[in-house]
Amino acid sequence: MLMKSKTEYLEFNTKNKIEFVRITEKVQQVVSASGVKEGLVLVNPMHITAAVIVNDDEEGLKKDFVDVLERLVPYKANYRHNVGEDNAAAHIWRQLMGHQVVMAITNGKLDLGPWERIFYCEFDGQRRKRVLVKVIGE
Repeated sequence: MLMKSKTEYLEFNTKNKIEFVRITEKVQQVVSASGVKEGLVLVNPMHITAAVIVNDDEEGLKKDFVDVLERLVPYKANYRHNVGEDNAAAHIWRQLMGHQVVMAITNGKLDLGPWERIFYCEFDGQRRKRVLVKVIGE
């Protein structure tokens, strides 16, 4: 079998400073376009104040994530990084939520559990954003 690969960049604007953007369907479109039937897809936010996660698409849960992050790492606290910036908490939130995900591809489809969806998590937004989607497999 011949190994295939495909790289695409999802681009969009976030409207809010903190935002969860469902990207499952866009990632699946890249997987489908790649022709890979069995393999892996890496989904990487190309911003140091953002994360990519896999979880349930439920509004209460997304609000719970933000509430817990705010309790652990308050956005408006006094951080050494906040010299001319105010986003130190966003950098830390990214590390707590997880930087990127690698998902399985089976029979040309994302191999997701019944409630799993892929989200771009923005913690310092309101501007143009980019997400790397890299597919490899056969």
